[in-house]
Amino acid sequence: MKIGILCHHTYGGSGAIAAELGKALAAKGHIIHFFSQAAPFRLNAYSRNIHYHEVEVMHYPLFECPLYSLALASKVSEVAHYEKFDIVHAHYAIPHALSAMLARQMLEDKCSGEKCFRLVTTLHGTDITVVGADRGMADVVRLAINKSDGVTSVSEYLKDETIRMFNPVKEIAVIPNFVDTSFFRRAPRQDIREQLGLGDEKILIHISNFRPVKCIGDVVRVFYEVNRKIGSTLLLVGDGPERSEAETLARTLGIADRVRFLGKLDDIVPLLSISDLMLMPSNAESFGLAALEAMACGVPVVATMAGGFPEFIVSGEHGHLLMPGDVEGMAGKAYELLADGEMRERYSDACVRQAKRYETALLVEQYEAFYKKLLNEA
Repeated sequence: MKIGILCHHTYGGSGAIAAELGKALAAKGHIIHFFSQAAPFRLNAYSRNIHYHEVEVMHYPLFECPLYSLALASKVSEVAHYEKFDIVHAHYAIPHALSAMLARQMLEDKCSGEKCFRLVTTLHGTDITVVGADRGMADVVRLAINKSDGVTSVSEYLKDETIRMFNPVKEIAVIPNFVDTSFFRRAPRQDIREQLGLGDEKILIHISNFRPVKCIGDVVRVFYEVNRKIGSTLLLVGDGPERSEAETLARTLGIADRVRFLGKLDDIVPLLSISDLMLMPSNAESFGLAALEAMACGVPVVATMAGGFPEFIVSGEHGHLLMPGDVEGMAGKAYELLADGEMRERYSDACVRQAKRYETALLVEQYEAFYKKLLNEA
């Protein structure tokens, strides 16, 4: 199949999954064309079957906002005309599915009135829970969903939220996020500890885009309570709007020397491999890919009962799930795991086994079957 993939290039789960899906499909012989403003941050592979198209946005004084959606539609239409795409897969309803719809309209005359490609839209969360929650955008999101040929979501939670908020006519299939366990596996390296100036203390880690929903302040507060009982260091990987406040909070609590802000990093396996525990106190989470990748590296997770977490994290087996905002409870469970090496080892082994149920190859097969079903219906 010839498949176009529209995705965000920035740090986050949707871009990571889009890139990993494209790479896996290319390895199986499919021809993949990526479209975004810059190369997706996980697109770190060379393949004869992978092509990348940068979307250049025209800046014109008349328009206050860059015309990315229109530029994307034009680029997809241009490439699809010559490459004869079978599928265009939009990761996010807005703007990607809408741009793909417009691209298809541009092609209708050239394709004798027929639909030139089948449009698949994958809902990742923000397009529903943030953009879609804006009343001014609700009808646009609903249109993007209903005019897609096939729609998937990354969790049952997100599917239920989409139905509750939009009551779409289009059926939504759940295909969860996935992880390459041949890459995400525990491989501790002493030199990483040395480079970071770490001793034999316990290591806690958090990875995200530091948006308000990730509750970075709670990460720091939980760590503060844990560090009072057991010597430890907190690794914060990522960046975003909440970083400055988190840095201020760490200084206020007197733990700035125990908290490392490492910024955006592509290669997180070495850091996960030296970590003892992941903290994910999100208020909402459509799936929680960072937690799954941590589990594949044998890192138990203390998270919240929010969104998709309960669909793959069993509390008391792979870590613990508590109510959002329960800093004291999360700190208590984190300390229990860090203080009991035998328990942590048991949880670690269970995490690795659970991650294998979300192996890339298994979920890519589901996407392939989904594509073929739509093509057979055309």
